[in-house]
Amino acid sequence: MGEPMFSPTSTPPAPPPPPSPQSSLVQPTNKRKHKTKVLRVFRSVFRSFPIITPTCKMPSIPSGIGGDGFKSGNGTRITGTLFGYRKGRVSLSLQESPKCVPSVIVELAMQTSILQKEMSSGMVRIALECEKRADAKDKTRIMDETLWTMYCNGKKTGYGVKREPTEEDLSVMEVLKPVSMGAGVLPGNSETEGPDGELAYMRAHFERVVGSRDSETLYMLSPDGNNGPELSIFFVRI
Repeated sequence: MGEPMFSPTSTPPAPPPPPSPQSSLVQPTNKRKHKTKVLRVFRSVFRSFPIITPTCKMPSIPSGIGGDGFKSGNGTRITGTLFGYRKGRVSLSLQESPKCVPSVIVELAMQTSILQKEMSSGMVRIALECEKRADAKDKTRIMDETLWTMYCNGKKTGYGVKREPTEEDLSVMEVLKPVSMGAGVLPGNSETEGPDGELAYMRAHFERVVGSRDSETLYMLSPDGNNGPELSIFFVRI
């Protein structure tokens, strides 16, 4: 991939150093234990699903959001990173700060090159929808779900899946630790792209707004704070 996935807004960091047996990333304060064995099996099944792109009506967006899809001042600021190889799926990493281990990683149902085109066209709205559980007393947070139906600008693209960070994920976060906001490419070594492949990334601050137990929204914050976000991600349970 010769060009960055998004227009660079900062100088890309230097090539990553040789792999280190230990990471300097710290655990987030709200880190919870996950059933890693179950998630790994679930992820292996998910990877066999195709990416589909039929046109579908955008699911309902949580109430309280303005016409431009942005609502400021009511959430917590976190670090969000979109990254992936050109021929692979894009992953979304959420961190309390660039120095923390990711608290959430979602593998999205979209290839890097497709998201690049969507971002270049203007506002991008991604909705990740799952069904409410039959047990009314269930207290599972929406961010603790493992599978969502994904929509991008009104089109159903397939399924997004939550997964545990891999060694490669942690290596990418380690390299990007000095970067608070920006976009570019990193040298990669993946079975998807080969040893000469490049991994594209975009990192930004997001405002995380909790609407209810069944809805959370991430609004990408522009560097100047005036123009509103180019990207909104909705987690909805209906």
